[in-house]
Amino acid sequence: MAQRPLRSDRPNSEASVFLLSLSVLGAVLMGLLVLAACAGSDPQTSSVAGNSGAGEAPETEGRTAAGDTNSVAEIHEESATDAVDSGTDENKSFPDHIASAPVRLPAAKSAVAFDSERFDAREMSVARFRSVNIAQTAQWNTDRYDSIDEPGFLSVTDAPLSTFSIDVDTASYSNVRRFLIDGSRPPKGAVRIEEMLNYFRYPSQAKAGDHPFAVETEIFSAPWSKTNRLARITLIGREIPESEIPPRNLVFLIDVSGSMQGPDRLGLVKRGLTGLVEHLRKEDRVAIVVYAGASGIVLPPTRGDQRERILDALGALSAGGSTHGAAGIRLAYETARKHFDQEGINRVILATDGDFNVGVTSRTELVQLIEKERESGIFLTVLGFGRGNLNDAGMEELADRGNGYYAYIDSPAEARKVLVQQAGGTLVTIAKDVKIQVEFNPARVAAYRLIGYENRRLADRDFNDDKKDAGEIGAGHHVTALYEIVPSGVEFDSGVDPLKYQRPNQNFRVKRESEDVSSEWLTVKLRYKEPSGEKSQLFSSVLSGEPVEWTKASENARFTAAVALFGMLLRDSEFKGEGSFELAQSIARDAVGADPRGERSEFVRLVALAKDMKG
Repeated sequence: MAQRPLRSDRPNSEASVFLLSLSVLGAVLMGLLVLAACAGSDPQTSSVAGNSGAGEAPETEGRTAAGDTNSVAEIHEESATDAVDSGTDENKSFPDHIASAPVRLPAAKSAVAFDSERFDAREMSVARFRSVNIAQTAQWNTDRYDSIDEPGFLSVTDAPLSTFSIDVDTASYSNVRRFLIDGSRPPKGAVRIEEMLNYFRYPSQAKAGDHPFAVETEIFSAPWSKTNRLARITLIGREIPESEIPPRNLVFLIDVSGSMQGPDRLGLVKRGLTGLVEHLRKEDRVAIVVYAGASGIVLPPTRGDQRERILDALGALSAGGSTHGAAGIRLAYETARKHFDQEGINRVILATDGDFNVGVTSRTELVQLIEKERESGIFLTVLGFGRGNLNDAGMEELADRGNGYYAYIDSPAEARKVLVQQAGGTLVTIAKDVKIQVEFNPARVAAYRLIGYENRRLADRDFNDDKKDAGEIGAGHHVTALYEIVPSGVEFDSGVDPLKYQRPNQNFRVKRESEDVSSEWLTVKLRYKEPSGEKSQLFSSVLSGEPVEWTKASENARFTAAVALFGMLLRDSEFKGEGSFELAQSIARDAVGADPRGERSEFVRLVALAKDMKG
């Protein structure tokens, strides 16, 4: 029997149902194809999620994922495009400027608005690279951080001395900032409070005098405790005018392995070093050593005024292969030794994510290699890049053991700060093996604890031992230490049973001949060596007088208290007392001061971000 033809004028027929089903199926397939195309599209237009893996709205017109006035950051489109270009065009030489358009942080829900002109003066490192798929990074996150064991209070009768090495690293602060901007709180091991404190400059009228740095001290009440005090000790490194900076013998040691692909890795390395190159002089020398599966010299030592040649070598770099870091380190130091300048600055600048996976990969062996190389008198700067496989623990230790400085570069603005604006501190060492020893007066102090510096503690006897390595301080560097103090007379439980053969209070009243020390809280002793010296020099400073309420303390004191409290809150420290994110934000907001680059204003915004996040 012949098949009956289908008729379109019968809407209730089987044929109409069949056609309708085909239409629906086609629409569904088309939608799936569009979604697949979006998922596989250029990463510049892909959506960005926080480091915690939570999805966020797609970015549009240079905005961050949130995309409104409550978002983390708003980026000038030109700056974002330049950042992407710097990583995708491997053969491009980059201009000197880093996008001059201001980057603005819109007000967080609970943040107080700031003067936009003052805040825009700082090209904030909150600028995010739109081509980085943070969600994918979070999925494969293998970042490495050392755990932090936070010491408690020490009784002055049991431990009258506190000894530690200074630390001028700043990597922790910019890394913490990166986590918060990406939408999550950082791991506790990433929060090194001393590096957060030392990220900032603290304006001072103190003069260095006969020493390479001045010392400023202050005592005030602790905002998070009704009974305790805070003692601030700040070292202010002497500034060196550009005209007085000695010739520089620099070796750029650049990781070009596969893990360094991307605009926030090798692309950002190129951009940052380009800014430094543009400020070199005829008397300076630059060499470029690279390493991946093997190592090699891509630019022999070249005069600093031959910028085009240096920039061409940088622009030609591309990433790929495994990571034989030890071979690169050896070659870089060998190159620096061959052109060592007795009267100049000799430094290796290592740019890497720290992911060494070929040759010497043991952290212990790499540290031993660096310790051996430092004997040549060559200093080290370690610049960390990238996310997801950042070996923060390894890079920090390499810098510590290599007479070095460690910074984490999360944006072009941070690269410019470290390598251009603060090049003196980054490249010019004014004192090495700097140690601090604090003696507390038991007549005024019952107990104390040093906030931060957990991996910088030294034995008391190490203070006078010139063979013991310690930290370096660069020109213009500021180093701050905060002690939380339990005053004498305040009840304090050391957790130790009473002693049988000693009376705990027998030495509480101490007076030297013809010297009244009753008003003194502590004495700060410092030892340091000249950059090329082997014998240390000693000088000291005394902190005395009555403490003031923290609300009446200096702007510098209040701001350091806010930063320390913020670090303790991010760690969920047992010593945070009555502190809160609201308190940290309030203290910092009232201590912003002149803030020429907007760094303190940025800090206030970051506290607001952390406050609104779930722990």
